[in-house]
Amino acid sequence: MWLFVWGIVTGLLAGLAAAGAVGAGWYRRYVRLQERARQAERLAELGTLTGGLAHEIKNPLSTISLNLQLLREDLPDVPSSGRLVSRLNTVQKEASRLRDFLDDFMRFAGKIELTRTPVDLYELMEELVDFYTPQAQLQRVQVRVRRPDQPIIADVDERLVKQAVLNLMINALQAMPQQGGEIILSARTEPGHVFIDVTDTGRGIAPDALARIFDAYYSTKKGGTGLGLAISRRIAQEHGGKISVASEVGKGSVFTLKFPIVGKPIAGERRGQDEQNIATDGNRLAQMGNA
Repeated sequence: MWLFVWGIVTGLLAGLAAAGAVGAGWYRRYVRLQERARQAERLAELGTLTGGLAHEIKNPLSTISLNLQLLREDLPDVPSSGRLVSRLNTVQKEASRLRDFLDDFMRFAGKIELTRTPVDLYELMEELVDFYTPQAQLQRVQVRVRRPDQPIIADVDERLVKQAVLNLMINALQAMPQQGGEIILSARTEPGHVFIDVTDTGRGIAPDALARIFDAYYSTKKGGTGLGLAISRRIAQEHGGKISVASEVGKGSVFTLKFPIVGKPIAGERRGQDEQNIATDGNRLAQMGNA
């Protein structure tokens, strides 16, 4: 009898302990979700404030740039004004650089609202190649796109995805050596996802830089804003996707944008958490020379 009672009591205690463990787990998860929600609200508020500040700076900056141009046009075309014209050009150039930086900042910090439509990724890449080829040719760089075996359609915001890919193309061009090279765009699919690869035959990325390559304001290039790759990362995240990179110094890099086909966030993903494939992708990099 006592053994029977003891068995019931022991079972009840074990059940309560298990229930308590499960309850504690759910409570910790609830606390994490609440903290994440508060953090998202703070980031949204900060983005609104900084975006407004950038807008207020940009308006008078445009006025300054316009008046500098008018002042330069009013100067007499005489040798004595050459020094003043040179100084005005310097100020105008810096004002233009600051305006470009503010544009990048507003794209990075501003609110993003997606307008999803079915997009043929090959056609999207073809348009980007046509647009960017003249700029690339100035640096002896060939830009081309690999045609997929069949149409690849994704439910994405076409304008934003174009911006994300263009940023990767600009980054690839900046990584090219003086003798030129090649930039290749391609798309592929896996169950539930589509991928856009931007492959270059540039200098590659040093291992110590890979860990920070998508951080805002991080740049290894002189005069770079450090926002291009960060904007591409945010666009991928807003679609519920990821961005990753594989690189080998002296051979080149492959940047990959990953998007859900149906436009739904990837299960278990956290905003701000990127997939960075730091290990060298030898097979894919080798394809650059064989394509």
